[in-house]
Amino acid sequence: MKERAYAKINLCLDVVGKRDDGYHELEMIMVPIDFYDVLEMNISDQTSLSLNRSYLPADDKNTIIKAIHIMQEHFGFEEQFACSLQKHIPTRAGLAGGSADAAAAIRLICRMLQIRTSEEELIDIARQVGADVPFCLMNRPSLVQGIGEVLTPFACRTDFEILLVKPRRGVSTKDAFEIVDAKEQEHPDCRKMMRALIENDYEGVVSSLGNSLEDAAVSLVREIRTVKNRLKEEGFDGVLMSGSGSTVFGITRDGELLERAMQKLKEEHYFVRRTRILGGYE
Repeated sequence: MKERAYAKINLCLDVVGKRDDGYHELEMIMVPIDFYDVLEMNISDQTSLSLNRSYLPADDKNTIIKAIHIMQEHFGFEEQFACSLQKHIPTRAGLAGGSADAAAAIRLICRMLQIRTSEEELIDIARQVGADVPFCLMNRPSLVQGIGEVLTPFACRTDFEILLVKPRRGVSTKDAFEIVDAKEQEHPDCRKMMRALIENDYEGVVSSLGNSLEDAAVSLVREIRTVKNRLKEEGFDGVLMSGSGSTVFGITRDGELLERAMQKLKEEHYFVRRTRILGGYE
């Protein structure tokens, strides 16, 4: 059986503060985008993972294998799985590629083994794999709080497209959070972004873009700022880094502008992808 593992972007990310357990309290607007890996899983004599990217781990360090083991422990089944992943989402990019893959594995196992459970139980399982996995499991535009486990989905219709541009270097999420200073950062208004998306208020979306992790990420990968400036120069109405980086995205209603910029940046050997919010396009 096959399943698409959809990437995400953060249209708004506020690092609210640091918790006593060392994790950061977050408030985010996350949306799934029409850009995905493809995971195939079949019941087999032993669990294995083949990949089209040699630099990715195929053992317990891979989120797919981790998700399988957590599902086995939780539900007590003995089935093993032969997995094959066609990887398209870049790593260390702020697009939740690994989390999306794990979420796809959870959905596939539920279908193959006909596991009947609640959304809340699956979210709890997903949280054990990684912070972004609960969101990727649901694949709905959401207000995301806590460390990623508190989801408030909402419906939205949008009329803009998105251009993803990833600098040559990625950003370690751990490194970005270690140097961010929540007290010193700007705190974008995620509730305002949510209202703008629900009301299809394009100007409101543009004015509400913000990411508290951006300064920390730029200090690690300065090319992020270069890409942001390029997209602004090309004429995108809104430009922001997604998650902990390093991918930058631009939003526009002008398809010709987007196509021109995409071709220019491809020629400069950046990773570039044209996309839109999954299921949220008029």
